[in-house]
Amino acid sequence: MTLRVRVPQELSARVPVEQRGPGLERDAVRMLVSRGAEVAHHTFTELPRLLRAGDLLVVNTSATLAAAVDGWSGHTRVVVHFSTRGDDGRWAVELREPDGRGTTRARAGGPAGRVVCLPGGVWLVLEEPLSKGSERLWWARVSGAGVPGLLREYGRPVRYAYTERDQPLSVYQTVFALPSADGTGSAEMPSAARPFTARMVAELVSRGVQFAPVTLHTGVASAEAHEPPYPERFAMPEASARLINAARAGGGRVVAVGTTAVRAAESAVGTDGAVRARAGWTDLVVTPERGVRVVDGLLTGLHEPQASHLLMLEAVAGRVAIERGYEAALQGRYLWHEFGDVHLVLP
Repeated sequence: MTLRVRVPQELSARVPVEQRGPGLERDAVRMLVSRGAEVAHHTFTELPRLLRAGDLLVVNTSATLAAAVDGWSGHTRVVVHFSTRGDDGRWAVELREPDGRGTTRARAGGPAGRVVCLPGGVWLVLEEPLSKGSERLWWARVSGAGVPGLLREYGRPVRYAYTERDQPLSVYQTVFALPSADGTGSAEMPSAARPFTARMVAELVSRGVQFAPVTLHTGVASAEAHEPPYPERFAMPEASARLINAARAGGGRVVAVGTTAVRAAESAVGTDGAVRARAGWTDLVVTPERGVRVVDGLLTGLHEPQASHLLMLEAVAGRVAIERGYEAALQGRYLWHEFGDVHLVLP
């Protein structure tokens, strides 16, 4: 799905909402609400009254990594974005060029055998592209210290040019984030959950809304370049599978918080429609043709008009709803990207 709209540069959220004025918290973002073709304007603090007892929010507990590390390829300075850890110990990485403004721009990653020197006497060697037909992401072997330790000592959050300045890693963690035992996590924040605060979670629970935690470690963004999502690690715990099945059986709505939560939930459903505990890799791409079997609604950010995430939104809500929602977001001057406003799609 490609929307025939253009997002003005000034609608990119350059800093988190809590840095835009005194007394603001993460939940001060705006929230566009779509029900079919109907669109309404709200603030995120109104979420508890838009949900009802028996509804279930599926949330991603993946913690955000400080996944960007400075390095050198020969005499050329590069920035390495660590994306995904493979089962064989290799990491999928993206090499980028500093742009002179504190952020980076894309560059070709190869050839195979390229060596990149990293801080602390560590180096990585590119071995092969992650997928055929694209040389942006490469599988690489890293010598010396483990990557999680390297990121903790020398890394910083992945940042793109539309943001104003570097931010501490805490800005990129959601209230649901939990560190994993092996030190892995998400290369970029599962940002749909960023507006949640502990107070908001407590209010939702007090109103009878439940939470089903899942984990999906997201890699560096690919959807903005017309690339389909690549395989990612996920886990659907037994307890969460039971909560989802019970909510559906009891007439509650299952609302995913973020496209990552949709992918995890839809990857754990069987042919009989029941969700079961699963863990491993998912290569599922949710499209309108495939449809959704678990999720009734979705809370998400605002995506670029060419992003493949929009196919997932269309699968949940239908094309007309997404087109009208994005038209309303542009007219209402909503803010885009990870520090921006959110879009709640309800049945």
